[in-house]
Amino acid sequence: MARAALLDVDGTLVDSNYQHALAWYRAFRRSGIVLPLWRIHRHVGMGGDQLVPALAGEDVDRERGDEIRELRGEAFQELVEEIEPLEGARELIADLKQRGLTVVLASSAPQDELDHYLELLDARELADCWTTDDDVQATKPEPDLVQAGLEKAGTSDGVMVGDTPWDIEAARKAGIETVCVITGGFSEEELRDAGAAGVFESVEELRQHLDEIFA
Repeated sequence: MARAALLDVDGTLVDSNYQHALAWYRAFRRSGIVLPLWRIHRHVGMGGDQLVPALAGEDVDRERGDEIRELRGEAFQELVEEIEPLEGARELIADLKQRGLTVVLASSAPQDELDHYLELLDARELADCWTTDDDVQATKPEPDLVQAGLEKAGTSDGVMVGDTPWDIEAARKAGIETVCVITGGFSEEELRDAGAAGVFESVEELRQHLDEIFA
C-alpha cells in the first residue's frame, strides 16, 4: 500500500484561519450572539457542526445552528478574496509527490471554497485527491475526515499535516500521527501537548524535515 500524506488546507496550506474566525464572529453577531473573537479562534479547525454547539451550546445549535452556519458562509465570501497561500504550500505538495506519497487535501470545506483553494494553490492537477464536507458526517475533532482521506488514498498508512489540536485529535482517532505548523495561530507548546509528533514554524521549515518525517 502506498503511504499517504493528508494535508489540512485552512491554516496549513492557505492563510485563512483568522478570516474564518471573523466570519464566525459576524455570523454569531448577526444572530444576536456576541462572542469574544479570541474564543472563536480557539475553535477554528472544527467544522460548523462542532463549532456552533461548542461555542454557543446545544440549545442554540438545535434552534439556530443552521441559520448561523448559513450566515457564516455569507460572511466568509466577503473575506475569501483576502486569503493567500502560505509560502511553500504548493512546493510541499510537489515534494511529497516526488517522494512517492499519495497526497490528499483533507478538507471539510464546501466544494466552492475548496475549488477556490485549488485555484490559489494551482493544485488541481498536482494533488492526488481531496475531500469536502460531502465526504463527512461529523467534522473534526471526529475522525471522519481523516478516514475519508485515507479511503480515497487507498491506504491505512498515513501522516496528517495540520495546524490545530483538532487535526491532531481527529488523526489520533483514525490511528495516524500528525505533524503541525504554527501558521494557524496555535503555539508549539499547545500542539505538542495535544500530541503532535512534530511542530514547525512554517511550511518552509516543514519542507526541510520531510526526510525525517516520511523516512
